[in-house]
Amino acid sequence: METPRSFRAEAVVLRHADWGEADRILTLYTREQGKIRAIAKGARKMRSRKAGHLEPFNHITVQLARARDLAIVTQVETLDAYLPLREELMLMGYASYAMELLDRFTYDEEGGNSIIFRLLTETLARLAGQIEPWLVLRYYEMRLLDSLGFRPQLFTCSHCQREIMPEDQYFSASAGGVICPRCGNGLPGLWPVSMGALKYLRHFQRSNFNDAARAQPTLAEQREIETLMQANLTYLLERGLNTPGFLKRMQA
Repeated sequence: METPRSFRAEAVVLRHADWGEADRILTLYTREQGKIRAIAKGARKMRSRKAGHLEPFNHITVQLARARDLAIVTQVETLDAYLPLREELMLMGYASYAMELLDRFTYDEEGGNSIIFRLLTETLARLAGQIEPWLVLRYYEMRLLDSLGFRPQLFTCSHCQREIMPEDQYFSASAGGVICPRCGNGLPGLWPVSMGALKYLRHFQRSNFNDAARAQPTLAEQREIETLMQANLTYLLERGLNTPGFLKRMQA
C-alpha cells in the first residue's frame, strides 16, 4: 500500500529553532507517531498565520506533507495554548522541565504512545490550572518512567527480591529500585531513602492523579524524593537535565 503523501496529527510543540531567513524547525510529540521533526515554512514572517500556533507547550492539530527530509506543516490549529504557563516564569520553567524530560527520553519516529501523549497534555493542563507543581511533576516523572519501561522496583528488594520491611532503605539506580538494609549495607552507589519518602513514591506509582493529589509529604520528604528522582533520571539518561538548575536558581 502506498504511503499517503500527507497526514494529520495531534501534537504538542516541544521546541523550535530558527531555520534560514523565515522558516522554523519544530520538534513535536504526536499522539500517532511519537516524536517527529517538521518545518514550518515562513513561520517567522510577520504575517504568518501559523506562527502563533507553533509555540512551545501548544496542544495542536497539524496537517503535514511528507517530504524528503522533514515533514512540512501545511495547516495547524490550536486546541489548547495553556496560556497561564506563559504568564508566570516559574510555571514556564516547570512546563519546560516536563517537555525536556520527554524530549530526552524519546527518539524521532519511534512510534506513537497515546498514554505518554495523554500524560503530557494532562500535566500541562494541571500546571496551567495552578495545581501544586511539585506534586504534578513528581507524579509525571513516575508515570513517564512506567510508560517508558523504567518502572522502579519499590515493593521488593532489587537485590534479594525479599519484601521491603517498614524501615529506612537504600535506592540503586543501576539495580532499578530499592535495596534493603541487609543487602545495601556498605555497597557503593546507593542513596538512602526514608520509609516516609518511599511511601509517597509507591503512592505515585500505583495511584491515579486524584488519589495521588491527596499526598501531603513534609518539606524534608519532598526534598528527599526530588533529589532521589533527579539522581535516578540522571543515571538513566547518562547526563543531567538543564531545567532543574534553572528552577533552583529561580527559587533561590
